[in-house]
Amino acid sequence: MDTEHTEELPLPRSRAANERLHALIPGGAHTYAKGDDQYPQDLAPVISHGRGAHVWDVDGNRYVEYGSGLRSVSLGHAHPRVTEAVRRELDRGSNFVRPSVLEAEAAERFLATVPTADMVKFAKNGSDATTAAVRLARAATGRPRVAVCADHPFFSVDDWFIGTTPMSAGVPAAAKELTVAFPYGDLAATEELLTRYRDEVACLILEPASHTAPSPASSSREDPTAGYLAGLRELADRHGCVLVFDEMITGFRWSEAGAQGVYGVVPDLSTFGKALGNGFAVSALAGRRELMELGGLRHSGDRVFLLSTTHGAETHSLAAAMAVLTTYVEEGVTARLHALGERLAAGVREAAAALGVGDHVVVRGRASNLVFATLDENRQPSQPYRTLFLRRLLAGGVLAPSFVVSSALGDADIDHTVDVVAQACAVYRKALDAADPTPWLGGRPVKPVFRRRA
Repeated sequence: MDTEHTEELPLPRSRAANERLHALIPGGAHTYAKGDDQYPQDLAPVISHGRGAHVWDVDGNRYVEYGSGLRSVSLGHAHPRVTEAVRRELDRGSNFVRPSVLEAEAAERFLATVPTADMVKFAKNGSDATTAAVRLARAATGRPRVAVCADHPFFSVDDWFIGTTPMSAGVPAAAKELTVAFPYGDLAATEELLTRYRDEVACLILEPASHTAPSPASSSREDPTAGYLAGLRELADRHGCVLVFDEMITGFRWSEAGAQGVYGVVPDLSTFGKALGNGFAVSALAGRRELMELGGLRHSGDRVFLLSTTHGAETHSLAAAMAVLTTYVEEGVTARLHALGERLAAGVREAAAALGVGDHVVVRGRASNLVFATLDENRQPSQPYRTLFLRRLLAGGVLAPSFVVSSALGDADIDHTVDVVAQACAVYRKALDAADPTPWLGGRPVKPVFRRRA
């Protein structure tokens, strides 16, 4: 039987496990966004296992989980169709001295799902795929600079991007100077940037839709994103640079073919990951043949060292990707994600409004990719108020650094989440009335991922 969630949610085993993690692993986790600094003090559960939309911590507490695997587990944990495909390959070997025929099968399945691309190459993580896209763009154009969208939070662990963040220690100044930024949605500012660095910018790289952009209000109302992306396509063509869509988040959650499949704008290169493997390690770089072939053997120009990784084509991960692609198409998963997200967003907004905090607990984003903002009495983003909110969610058995849904959620999970949010909003109201959330924090506030000092 699951341990009952109390107001204090004692986590003795999780606290001990966190100490072990910090003693052995820098940061106590293999992804900064999973660090215990992202959670209220002494309330960072360490996970034992998961199934469907639920996870259990080492203390025996069960949670409804959102944002599973940093948005990667969109079908729910241990999805039977995926795990069965993986099991079949595990008995057949996972890595060979020559390509497996599964590599061709996985590529065919991917390109049938994302028909805007001509070729694809698989890897293990998103950073490698986006860096490969940048390298291809530089090789194709002979230009040094990379233009990144300043309004999107993450592209790669590599120097060309990390050097632009507050965590730039260890990145040479020369590398930082080659990356410039443009604002999302502002074509005039982007054109000014391309004109300022005329013939120097190799590529424009961005998420095709902001992760906080809402879903269109109705099917008859045109989404302005499409017009912006079409304008960006024209700018890239006119200035001779490569247009790269980072579809790590939008891939599959916007449509089976990503955001490019929704908005009808074809990039030169695009990168996929996260949902592609439902938690298994697989990412993809896809794009136009003439660019992708620069990393191949069938041309006479300078060779581009493109995604040559020992484990890039592990058979079980490619089998997982194929199962995910099939499941999305055959079971209409994207539509289900949107339906679940719409139900959750409506419930949370109604609960927040009823408790008088509708202007302070704010749900944002596309229904399939919801995040929440916690605003203080001046309606400014607040880490202390986020801490208060997360404490109450955890106490109610909801593990939610975001409200990003998986298709494994049921109506009962959504209803429970909304009930817990209502309880959290009642406390939030008390803190707003006191103009001070400190009594409800239980320790230091949660911290932003990107910060200069630990």
